[in-house]
Formats: sequence, C-alpha cells, structure tokens
Amino acid sequence: MVNLMSKVDFQVMPLQDTPVVQIPVRLSVLEAVEFKETCQEFLQSNSLPKQIVFDFSNTTFIDSCGVGALVSNYKSAREAGVELVLRSVTDPVMAVLTMTQLDRIFKLEPIAESITGLPTSQFDVSSESQFSPTQPKTTGYIRSLRSLFSRTQVPMTHPSVRSWVKRSLDIIGGIIGLGITAIAFIPIAILIKRDNPGPIFFSQTRKGLMGKEFTMWKFRSMYVGSGTRSGGKIRIKAIGKDSSKDSRVTRVGGFLRRTSLDELPQFWNVLKGDMSLVGTRPPTPDEVEHYEVPEWQRLDVKPGMTGEWQVNGRSEIQEFEDIIKLDLRYQANWSLVHDLKLILKTILMVFTKHSGAG
Repeated sequence: MVNLMSKVDFQVMPLQDTPVVQIPVRLSVLEAVEFKETCQEFLQSNSLPKQIVFDFSNTTFIDSCGVGALVSNYKSAREAGVELVLRSVTDPVMAVLTMTQLDRIFKLEPIAESITGLPTSQFDVSSESQFSPTQPKTTGYIRSLRSLFSRTQVPMTHPSVRSWVKRSLDIIGGIIGLGITAIAFIPIAILIKRDNPGPIFFSQTRKGLMGKEFTMWKFRSMYVGSGTRSGGKIRIKAIGKDSSKDSRVTRVGGFLRRTSLDELPQFWNVLKGDMSLVGTRPPTPDEVEHYEVPEWQRLDVKPGMTGEWQVNGRSEIQEFEDIIKLDLRYQANWSLVHDLKLILKTILMVFTKHSGAG
C-alpha cells in the first residue's frame, strides 16, 4: 500500500529514567509506522519505564495513520502497565484528539498559560480528572480547553475533506434523499412491522473521518434480538457475501438489502456531515481494532453511502486487502467527476443482482 523502505529517526531523550520521544512535524503513515515501532522498543525492553512522554511541540500535521499509531501505542502501554503522556500538544493535534475523543484517554501535560490563557496550576487534563466528581473546578477548565480546540480546524488529510463543492453536493443529495426516505417510510415501516414486530430503524456505531465514531442508521432488516457478526478481519471477509441470505435477515429485510432500500436513512448521516454520498466503506470499531497502522489510511476521507467497493462487485470482493486497495484507489482518483460517476453507477446497480447491504 505504501513504501516503507525509508526510516524516520525519532529523537529520544532520557529525562530521569523517563524516555521523551520527540514527535516530528508530520505524523503521517511513514512516520506513524516508525512511531509505533519506537514505542514498542521501550515496551519490550527488560527494564520497563513507568512513563513514556510524547513531545508534540513541533507537530503541526497528523492524519489517520498517526491516530492509529497513538491508539496502538496506548493499548500496548496499558497492557504493559506503562503510562503515556502527551506533552506540548499543538492546536492541530489537539483538535484531532478532541474530535476523536482521544483526549479522554490520554494524559495530557498542563498547557502553558501563554497558550490557553488558563492558569496551569489548576489544570490537569488526565482522563481520571475528567470523570472525577470530586474535581468540578478541573472539569470546568477541561471544558474550556475543549471549547478552545473545537474551534481549531483539524488537518486536511485529503482534498475531499474541505471541498465545499463536495459538501454542497452532499447537502443537496441528503435533502433529496431524505425526501425519498419520507415517501418510502410508511410502506417500508408497515412491511417491517408485519414481518417481524419491533423497531423500524437499526443503528450501529461506525468509524468515520480520522476514526471519529458516529451512529449510522438503517431500516431494520434483521429479526429482533439477532446478534451482530464477530469483529475484525473475519467480519470483513464475511461482508462480501450476499448478506440478504443471512438466516438472521427477515423476508422483508432480504428485499430491503437487495434493493439497498435499507440504507435510505443514511441520508441523515450525510446531511449531518458524518458521511458523504461517496467515500470509503464505514468500518465498525471492532474492525478498526485489528488494523495495522498503514490500514488507517482509509479513514483519511469521510465514509460514503457508496464508493469503489460498492460499485465493483462487493458480493465477489471478500478479502480485506482488496477492500483496502479499493478505498485507497478512491482516495488517489478522487475528483467531483469521479464522485458523480460512482453515484450514477450505484443507481444503475440498485436494479441488478449485485446490489445488497454492506
């Protein structure tokens, strides 16, 4: 997927038996892979440090791979009983941490008063202080900090992320799609209820841009109480199959999946901005748990209702690596014209035997 032949040297400075890792200006795929390996070296040593500090004072760009490396390092450090501390986090990085809610799990060193305008003596942004009912003053400062960085734009990981034309197309498409959904709602709701009493809608947590979690909506197509598929790459292989033939899928649900009518409520996700009309396939959190750092690249763009995987025979594409390649191909070939072509192909495919749920 990427050329990882080059190495990025991470400066490491010992400070009272605590390694301080200087994070480079950019924390993208190449740097992120080396970042994870550098952290693993400390965690696999015979003499484990009690704490590892990541110094972000020079970092002005971080993408999904950088987020993936941070998540991977956090899980490894937690298993080893080592505390990770993020020091001197810059505005762009903090904006990403806030968006993905990673600021809730990492311990952040107090930020200088010259940056925040808040006194550092009253400032502790560790996860423990955020959820402790005995520290209301600290919680107030944390809210002020989050408000400050919520106004900072996250780094542009892909040109499509800040394309106002693409966003305008999403808004128009979302409004039109919700209009169609409103018209189809009553007959679909009646069919779902008659076939299997229960909720009309089905919600599921998915991962979006940079790993931000959101709730994705569909019309329910499975029997009430049916479990979800197991996670990881096993699940990713399974989704390529005709899921309308799943024994947990109702008779009406099979029809909804074959015609993609079950996905109509996702126009609400598009209108909200969690998804786009066209993008990569939105993975579940349990899938992302199994990602290697380079595979996080697929989260550099917003997930879409349709995309390369959907229009290139998703019923036949069962290998995880092939799905990743299609998602990265979409990123490499992205243009507004390409998006329109994929939308047209999707509309045509709805009426073919290859349509189905993802």
